[in-house]
Amino acid sequence: MIGRIAGRIDYRAADHVLIDVRGVGYLVYCSERTLQALPRAGEAAALYTDLLVRDDLLQLFGFPTLVEKEWHRLLMSVQGVGAKASLAILGTLGPEGVGRAIALGDWNAVKAAKGIGPKTAQRVVNELKDKAPEVMAMGSSAPTTAAPEDIGDVIEPPSAPTKPTAPPAGPGPQAEALSALTNLGYAPGEAAGAVAQAAGDAPEADTPALIRAALKLLAPKG
Repeated sequence: MIGRIAGRIDYRAADHVLIDVRGVGYLVYCSERTLQALPRAGEAAALYTDLLVRDDLLQLFGFPTLVEKEWHRLLMSVQGVGAKASLAILGTLGPEGVGRAIALGDWNAVKAAKGIGPKTAQRVVNELKDKAPEVMAMGSSAPTTAAPEDIGDVIEPPSAPTKPTAPPAGPGPQAEALSALTNLGYAPGEAAGAVAQAAGDAPEADTPALIRAALKLLAPKG
């Protein structure tokens, strides 16, 4: 199983990139959102990958973070959602948007992805609502830019100092708020719905603000 690739982008196409890893080229299919975030041809990149194996086909799919890769695997477990449909959903909503749509039961948001009909969108929401909180709690992971040491002699020694690669990001506010609420004893699905709604109302809120807002939503009415 190929779980991660780090190398130099040889070329970019409409739905995939060719990444050169020490002289071996790997064709990696990505969502539109991921492709837009990748650097130009000739520059270094790293992607987490999932290998699809069929009788007559081997395909690699690439993701900028581990959490997005897990969403891909989870989405593909739904009947009628293949790799292309999964990438369409992730490309339209992003990993946090997918989690928010499922937690809130918002199948219309899922239906906004190209090629996804209402029945499929409803299946995604219904079948994944109990599984989504675990992936949502993972937060974010590493960036798509590879460090020079990741790809060995693929990159020529720079003639001028280069910016250091940013360290992997930690869990985002939504993941931290979800973890905090489950630690307080709230059911994962209940907590995920409250955090998703709070984040939708205040997209720029930090972790404490999200926790406070979610707790208000979870408070007994009356």
